[in-house]
Amino acid sequence: MKPRISCGRPISRCLFARPLFPRPTHIPQQPLLTLRAFSSTPLALDWLAPKRGHKTKSRKGRPRVPTGGSTRGTTVVWGDYGLRMRDHDRRVSAKSFQIGAETIKKRLRGMKYKLFTRVCANIGVYTSGNEVRMGKGKGSFDYWASRVAVSKIIFELKGELHEQIVRDAFRLAAAKMPGLYEFVRKGDPPVMGITKVGEGVTLEDMKRPRMLLPMEATAARLPATTPP
Repeated sequence: MKPRISCGRPISRCLFARPLFPRPTHIPQQPLLTLRAFSSTPLALDWLAPKRGHKTKSRKGRPRVPTGGSTRGTTVVWGDYGLRMRDHDRRVSAKSFQIGAETIKKRLRGMKYKLFTRVCANIGVYTSGNEVRMGKGKGSFDYWASRVAVSKIIFELKGELHEQIVRDAFRLAAAKMPGLYEFVRKGDPPVMGITKVGEGVTLEDMKRPRMLLPMEATAARLPATTPP
């Protein structure tokens, strides 16, 4: 039997059993960390892993080869100096990119600069264990990688730094990543495949067919005529 007091009702139902300070009906919520007020700049995503995850297994594929005359991604855009790949068919892992970025930051420690990345590790690599028979699926997820095309800019750096210091930082980073790399400055001509545009070589010359068409060959054999 529940104890009673002077109000004639059980303690659980008595008015005096209620708290003196009632709970507020509206509790203000703390702002989320992902929201930034008065800012239209999107949040920086992780360039070493895609946002979608590895729900769908990606194919092995091959690096993009700009056969149509494209020079996109071969020049420095945001920084003053860049590190450009001059090797073919490279699938670089996200771990290698991370080691290269950490090497640059370690070399430039204490200096004011800004490092830009022009690649994203969005290709999943799946492997099977040792001594596993053929078949039974593609395998389990192992790591993220990126297909880097020839003459693609990997890193860009901007800051009030001496060029020789930046060269040394990029040299150390390139030594720890697979492939061959070269140092470029802002304003250097673009590259179409492995041919640098400039010094007498234009985009029109590169897009022109190597062999003369029949009409062009015939016109070249005709004698030049001058108006009367």
